Amino acid sequence: MKGVTLYSTRLCGFCTRAKLLLEAKGVAFTEVGLDRDPEARQALVDRTGQRTVPQIFVGEVHVGGFQELALLDRQGGLDELLNSHEIAHSD
Repeated sequence: MKGVTLYSTRLCGFCTRAKLLLEAKGVAFTEVGLDRDPEARQALVDRTGQRTVPQIFVGEVHVGGFQELALLDRQGGLDELLNSHEIAHSD
């Protein structure tokens, strides 16, 4: 899967913060809402072993949740990861 995928729920503050961070960088992402989709939630658990949201992927690389995304960004690793997957973003 190419691109950025963000698994989220509507009332999740960390999900909102992750979306805002990605939007601020100009990164397009696909959001998978889990509120009313137990099959998608189970697919996330199967894929990551995690039940918490958000869960963020760049391509097939599992970044983790918002805190991991923010730390990766602060350390400059997010731009590197996006570039390595040829995902367009504005700095």
